[in-house]
Amino acid sequence: MSTVGSTPELDVAVVGAGIAGLAAAHHLAAAGREVKVFEGSGRVGGRMASTRVDGYLVDEGAETIAGAGYEATWELIRAVGIPEAEVPVVESGFALWRHGRAHARLGHPKGLLTGAGLSWRGRLAWLGFATELALRWRGFDPDHPETAPSGELTLGQYCAGGREELLDGMLQPLASHCFGWRPDTSAIGPMVATLLSVGGAGARWMTYRDGMDTLARSLADRLDVALDARVTAVRPEDGGVRLEFADGTAGTARQAVLAVPAPVALALHPGLPPEERGFVAASTYAPMLKVACLLDRPLPGPTRSPSYAISVPAGESLVCTGIVLDHLKAHGRAPEGRGLANVFVSPWTSPELLDEPDERVVEIACAEAERFLPGLRAATVRTLVHRYRHGLPQAAPAAVRERAAFLARPTRAIEYAGDWVMLRPSSEGAVRSGRLAAQRVLTHAADRPVPVP
Repeated sequence: MSTVGSTPELDVAVVGAGIAGLAAAHHLAAAGREVKVFEGSGRVGGRMASTRVDGYLVDEGAETIAGAGYEATWELIRAVGIPEAEVPVVESGFALWRHGRAHARLGHPKGLLTGAGLSWRGRLAWLGFATELALRWRGFDPDHPETAPSGELTLGQYCAGGREELLDGMLQPLASHCFGWRPDTSAIGPMVATLLSVGGAGARWMTYRDGMDTLARSLADRLDVALDARVTAVRPEDGGVRLEFADGTAGTARQAVLAVPAPVALALHPGLPPEERGFVAASTYAPMLKVACLLDRPLPGPTRSPSYAISVPAGESLVCTGIVLDHLKAHGRAPEGRGLANVFVSPWTSPELLDEPDERVVEIACAEAERFLPGLRAATVRTLVHRYRHGLPQAAPAAVRERAAFLARPTRAIEYAGDWVMLRPSSEGAVRSGRLAAQRVLTHAADRPVPVP
């Protein structure tokens, strides 16, 4: 084992084998660096993990990617040779539960005609919002949500004074279902950045035929990945970076990338400099909790027009924020003649249930979901509870305020990756952050040439 001042054992150590860490490792390896990835769990993928059980294919975290606005992801898909046919389009859309029933085309332009659960006043607010995005937000760079015209305003603040129905009937249900956000704690700029980059909530969404971990597994097959290798501390030291592991061992690397949620990065590297600390500390996370219901029959979609998901406003429920019918999302997610549904617990209730036993989570979540998807409990033959203490970046106003200084910081031996770095709560944000981290690692090495051992 090397010691401080000696030649580091590793060139670049990447901590975390989620899609951000694997993307960073891929770009560094392509640039000729020797990279080793350390993952604390027994599999890769992080919040893009998938479970295969009893013939069902369950996406534990992320559900879809987009055809547009996911350029960095599609670059990796092509690089590892995944055929486009293995990333099929999700043909149906989102529905909104309102006034006792589901309404199709939530967020889709056709919803302006059908209503999508909104009154005429709500549709006018939606049209005004779309017009404002086209005019006032023209030229806005989604990679820099800190420059949004909305500043640090939360969703609730942005919609106050006339846009309340837009919030209640569209923005809040989408934000809570897709990001796990509450409208009073998350800034609207990062949400708009995500929507603008893909062409809106009604964009062409896609999924991986073999599960959302498909890209992660393909990248990991080409990299040096150590599983069940939990890093407990990362410290800059003369000649490189020291890594300490849960099993009591330690090692060194010339450089490191912390591809973990911001709160985890802060715990691993508590001595980070002031120009990093502000943004990292402000990058809080919303927990994610959902229940996969393995069904003995394929329950029908909730609307006459094809819908594979239902978003539920907070005014209708503070327990269930949405349901995804995976057997309608993609072929092969359930055995023939069976079905699969994912019930999402709302951001108001997830913190309360996060540490509760699976049985209690299932009891509360599925009893509430039955209101919006009748027959769910009778059709369920098995349940799986998936919980992430660090679900998605919360996009707190403080993080928006601190991001510019974070981006302007000098390169160092320890860099960061994760969707929180981009303030884009999505797998594309994670992939882009991995590419950015790799660029910063290479720049730092160029500024400080590594001596030949």
